[in-house]
Amino acid sequence: MAAWFGGLSEKAVDVLPVRVGGPQYRRPTVTPASVLGLDQALIWMVIGLLAWSIVMVYSASIAMPDNPRFGKIAPTHFLLRHSMSIGMAFVGALLAFQVSMATWERIARKLFLVSLVLLVAVLIPHVGTVVNGARRWLSLGIMNFQPSELAKFAVLIYAADYMVRKMAVKERFFRAVLPMGAAVVVVGVLLLAEPDMGAFMVIVVIAMGILFLGGVNARMFFLIAFLVVLAFVIMIGFSEWRRERIFAYLNPWDEKHALGKGYQLSHALIAIGRGEIFGVGLGRSVEKLHWLPEAHTDFLLAVIGEEFGLMGVLILIIMFLWITRRIMHIGRRAVALDRVFSGLVAQGVAVWVGFQAFINMGVNLGALPTKGLTLPFMSFGGSAILMNLVALAVVLRVDYENKELMRGGHP
Repeated sequence: MAAWFGGLSEKAVDVLPVRVGGPQYRRPTVTPASVLGLDQALIWMVIGLLAWSIVMVYSASIAMPDNPRFGKIAPTHFLLRHSMSIGMAFVGALLAFQVSMATWERIARKLFLVSLVLLVAVLIPHVGTVVNGARRWLSLGIMNFQPSELAKFAVLIYAADYMVRKMAVKERFFRAVLPMGAAVVVVGVLLLAEPDMGAFMVIVVIAMGILFLGGVNARMFFLIAFLVVLAFVIMIGFSEWRRERIFAYLNPWDEKHALGKGYQLSHALIAIGRGEIFGVGLGRSVEKLHWLPEAHTDFLLAVIGEEFGLMGVLILIIMFLWITRRIMHIGRRAVALDRVFSGLVAQGVAVWVGFQAFINMGVNLGALPTKGLTLPFMSFGGSAILMNLVALAVVLRVDYENKELMRGGHP
């Protein structure tokens, strides 16, 4: 149990130039039992989510063949594609794990430029694929790749590298924060052109999280947060369809919204309400039978709520909380070992997974306006699953190198 819930001791070490959960980081007094290998608890928790996702994607999509919009597809169409995506993502994760953190740091800027090129390419007619009015995908034959998912990972790696390079001037707004802000704005302009405001929100939070964890002055951080919120308010204010989404979120049952912008939210709430405490049972959801759109992607949690009830939703929330906390601890240990880049990368992944899960769950539960963000490790979507597992592999690499260093070796 110590490997699963092991905390940090009270022995303090020197103050570090980055935030690690308090003014001082507390180094473990005893070497964890998992020091001789990878973090198996984290791996098995994610495997549990992936296995649950296979079951739920099949359950949520089993009625899709009856929908004329999808043509003549087999009942197992989405199940097989999702399973294949997980298989390819697993291979990608194995390859990513072989890359040392020193290499990731060295290629950070090149990876960021590659993501920008792909974000531009997806906007070119006949290159980017249009789905539901949004141009977000590049067709690769075996799968449609979403450059915005790569952009999340690229910005994370770039921001961590940037903070390490700017550590000496982190208190100066124009030298430390403004260049990073400009890079995020460039990515944001390309994402909003698709449009994909949800991915932009996640990228902004990842960048801000790494700036804060990297030691940016608190007053400067809150100034950035204020400017970001102001920017999103302006974007919503000048976009009629985004304003309608907000109004639909405030009252999805209104006649004006119930069959329009509030349709998905209202049926998600009906699904979760039907589930009550223990759910109606696996496979017995009614809302997935062509009532709830995108039941296998953005609104998978609603089907989980209907079939497993409040208990199923609470278990899922606890799993994501545990994963986020575990990844954050790996990052904090790396920082304590004076591996600042690795620590910021791991903590950035924790911010990414935690925030995106929070937004998706908030949308499904009606606590937040509808936003097209998948549930990490769970929702159908090859690009998202691929980049989620690659990010996890990088975290495991950080953990592996931490343990090598703790044993007296070289990462």
